[in-house]
Amino acid sequence: MSADKFNIFRLADKKIVMLHMSWVAFFITFFMWFSHSSLLPLIQKTFGLSPAETKALLFLNVALTIPSRTLVGALVDKFGPRLMFSVLLVISGGLCIGFALAQSYEQLAAFRFLLGFAGAGFVIGIRLITEWFPAKQAGTAQGIYGGWGNFGAAAAGFLLPALAGWFGGDEGWRGAAGSAGIVAILYAFIFYKVARNTPKGSTYFKPKKLGPMEVTSKFDLVLYIIMCAPMFVAMGVIAWRLSPAGVSLLSDSVTWAIWGALVIWFIYQVVQIYRVNAETLKTEVPELHRYKFKQVALLNLSYMVTFGSEVAVVSMLPLFFINTFGVSIAAAGAMASSFMVMNLVARPGGGYISDKVGRKVALLITVIGSGLGYWGMSHFDSSWSIPATMAVVIFCSFFVQAGAGATFGVVPTIKRRLTGQIAGLTGAYGNIGAASYLLVYSLTDATTFFTVIGLTCAVVAVLLMIFMEEPKGQIAELMPDGSVQLIDVGR
Repeated sequence: MSADKFNIFRLADKKIVMLHMSWVAFFITFFMWFSHSSLLPLIQKTFGLSPAETKALLFLNVALTIPSRTLVGALVDKFGPRLMFSVLLVISGGLCIGFALAQSYEQLAAFRFLLGFAGAGFVIGIRLITEWFPAKQAGTAQGIYGGWGNFGAAAAGFLLPALAGWFGGDEGWRGAAGSAGIVAILYAFIFYKVARNTPKGSTYFKPKKLGPMEVTSKFDLVLYIIMCAPMFVAMGVIAWRLSPAGVSLLSDSVTWAIWGALVIWFIYQVVQIYRVNAETLKTEVPELHRYKFKQVALLNLSYMVTFGSEVAVVSMLPLFFINTFGVSIAAAGAMASSFMVMNLVARPGGGYISDKVGRKVALLITVIGSGLGYWGMSHFDSSWSIPATMAVVIFCSFFVQAGAGATFGVVPTIKRRLTGQIAGLTGAYGNIGAASYLLVYSLTDATTFFTVIGLTCAVVAVLLMIFMEEPKGQIAELMPDGSVQLIDVGR
């Protein structure tokens, strides 16, 4: 019998196959990325970690994801999602196995830092889904991809403690974490075999150069540089928290060296941004080929308060529930995972609402709802009943994840060939938010932590109301032969 009869493309709609292949890959990367949070109590016991050292692992988990999302976003635009997702799965799988085999806190911290690379997998699928689904389905498709993929974090909370128990002993967490890495490596080969960058006959639009994003006005150039700065500030703050002023994981000399490197890197990035765009901005860019970078900036902020808060909250909730309500490790993991479980319906729901009622309206509703949810969570204490606590958690998580879905319902409508870079920058702001909120948590308490998130949601909602523009009409892309192709972005 011919092998063609077993070709998966013959068994289902090709774009649906791509959707499922993508969210499964994303699911696995998030399963690895959050593998530490539900296992943290067991890891604490193995290494005898102090509270400060434990919180340092939370910081390290998001540090590398900040620059890696922007880098991977640029690489996926250049080399395509098929290759990039496969490579990322193999590398992340190896790092996850290394984390499971760590024999000292220093090794544990190093692998936790490097595993932040797994969090960059999200932006790869954004570009792949953009290539396979039309504009009128973009929000829903991106929502399904993001929601079902994000569920990997919740699945880690449910499955890894049980898997650690199955492996047995105080160090059963090693077998649980290592298994996730093995699965990632195996799936990388399946993904490369099945996935395709575009439907047959379609053009894969690439940026003119591999490097910083192209902009189309001098104002946008300045705004782009301003929006890059927080990435370097966030990494500098993380280094400070790991210095003797924080948990003493880094020496003063190493901390100063990191800060110096960040300053040099930022200056180099500014020079590169100007170099890439200088020639284009010598003359006015035709209206047909312009896009407004302010749309990207607003999406960055929206993702910062939605997905960024989600990562921060999921990272701290298991220990918070243990310390506040005295529940078991398994119960705390399950309770905390409920915040991520809503991804299965909320994130696709946010994308669907974005497709049906408008991108701006969907963003406003979900960001305001997120703020109200965090206001409720800021009142948590031991006097609350478990059912009441979980009701507020689920309410908040619905709007947070719907907001993330609504955000990426807009991303594909800006500029097709820059989708990976736009998704990378927006995704990086999710981690900037996570690092910023976790910093607040490490310096204060849970009440202040939730209050700060709620207030930032309110500020972003006002900015969206004033400056956000509803995507409409078409975007233009140059074909390889020099002709112009118009792509619909309206609902």
